[in-house]
Amino acid sequence: MMFIRSLEDVAATDHFVDWGNGTSHRLLTQSDGMGFTVCHTVVAKGSESLLEYKNHLEACYCIAGRGEVEDMAGRRYRIVPGVIYVLDRHDKHYLRADPDIDMILVSVFNPPLKGTERHSLEGGESSAY
Repeated sequence: MMFIRSLEDVAATDHFVDWGNGTSHRLLTQSDGMGFTVCHTVVAKGSESLLEYKNHLEACYCIAGRGEVEDMAGRRYRIVPGVIYVLDRHDKHYLRADPDIDMILVSVFNPPLKGTERHSLEGGESSAY
């Protein structure tokens, strides 16, 4: 059966996650039975995160703000509204938001997240889940 869920609905649950350099509203999770996760992700302005998803593939579509993603070969890709980046090989990467504005992404994960996973951005290693 169809259901409707808002950012406000998620903000009142443990599926609203402060991941260290921003926030994530996990709008659709494993328990919804759809086979993928959809998140509204805010990347805090001026932040840099070294990320890696060892257990999930991820696609991120920018809907607001600006930033960049950098792969481990040092290639940088500009991320602005209307651009999608896809991590199809569990790619380790840097995610950066411009210094003057948050970057807002629609993030899709496969397989789905449970919804409460959090990054660990301490110690210089990539954060992974």
